[in-house]
Amino acid sequence: MHPLLRGKRMIAFDLDGTLIDSVPDLAVAVGRALNDQGLATPSVDKVRDWVGNGAAILVERALTWAQGEAPDAGLFDRAYAAFLDHYAAAPNALTTLYPGVSQALNALSQAGFMLVLITNKPKRFIQPILDHFGLQTYFMLCLGGDSLAEKKPAPLPLLHAASVCGVVPAECMMVGDSRHDIAAGKAAGFATLALPYGYNHGEPIANSAPDGVVNVLTELLTPVPHATRALDHDS
Repeated sequence: MHPLLRGKRMIAFDLDGTLIDSVPDLAVAVGRALNDQGLATPSVDKVRDWVGNGAAILVERALTWAQGEAPDAGLFDRAYAAFLDHYAAAPNALTTLYPGVSQALNALSQAGFMLVLITNKPKRFIQPILDHFGLQTYFMLCLGGDSLAEKKPAPLPLLHAASVCGVVPAECMMVGDSRHDIAAGKAAGFATLALPYGYNHGEPIANSAPDGVVNVLTELLTPVPHATRALDHDS
């Protein structure tokens, strides 16, 4: 397998932008929540740039865009509650699985890696999405943005997962699509692996200096030729 997996026992995965493209459904829910408040509907591309810090920040960014200033507490509370209701009604209508995800998760699980899911999405939405795509059996632990006192980019969720799995950070890797995933991984002492196709506020993920980048998750299942030669030479 990929050289970054050497010595690793636990792999933590982000969800939105890493395993699934959820922006189309998030955009519908955001648009309906704003419409409920008499505000305009943002484009899917705008919503894509707002995703990554959890549902509350997503709604706050949308409201700020729609009215040109930060929302007051009353407006935010109404819009946030509406967003949660709209998203809960159809979290999988337009969401798709990225290529190679099922194959990679199955192979990694069969190879004996402990897989965990660490997302900033509210926990209530995780299980319906995993069930819809048949991914629920792969993860021994799932943490949402509201599962603990802190969420990514704080290292707490990653360190908590490592503790639950009985491993040390040096035996772990964080896989994600955004700077928040990479920052959390580095702060926790995990190896970090990035995917370039997700949501990173319009910035190249390479700017976050992950330990590695793969274009699709199935690249984890094959060694990198030049890296393999170097390792062989060193041995």
